[in-house]
Amino acid sequence: MRSMTRSIVSTTAVIGLALGTLAGAGTSFAASEPAAQPAVSAEAFGTLATNNLGLTSAQAKNVQRVLADVWGYEGSIDGLLGTNSWKAMQRFLAKHWNYTDPIDGIPGPDTIRALQKFLAAAFDYNGPIDGIAGTGTRAAFARFADALD
Repeated sequence: MRSMTRSIVSTTAVIGLALGTLAGAGTSFAASEPAAQPAVSAEAFGTLATNNLGLTSAQAKNVQRVLADVWGYEGSIDGLLGTNSWKAMQRFLAKHWNYTDPIDGIPGPDTIRALQKFLAAAFDYNGPIDGIAGTGTRAAFARFADALD
């Protein structure tokens, strides 16, 4: 009886160790740490992301020219509304259309709401002032850009 108990305990221990080792091996491979990603800022690469809100490159260049002439845009007139273009647009919107968030160059909901107020006043935008750049906002923004040509 003793020998049978020892055999069962030994077998159980061996199986437990083997399973533990296999389980540990499986998790050590599965849970390896991801490779470190370098931190990147928008300033490091200029404009990383652009948001033309549906404008063509030519229309966006029209907007950039006005932003450069009046609102401190110093970037390239390249037809890509990136961070610096939107910072200049936010300065315009802060001065005249109640934009109160930071001048951060991100065309988020508050930027879009202020833009919608401007477009409603002068460029036939009649949709909701909701901070969503839907088709009506994009169409009115295009009318504004075309008027600058």
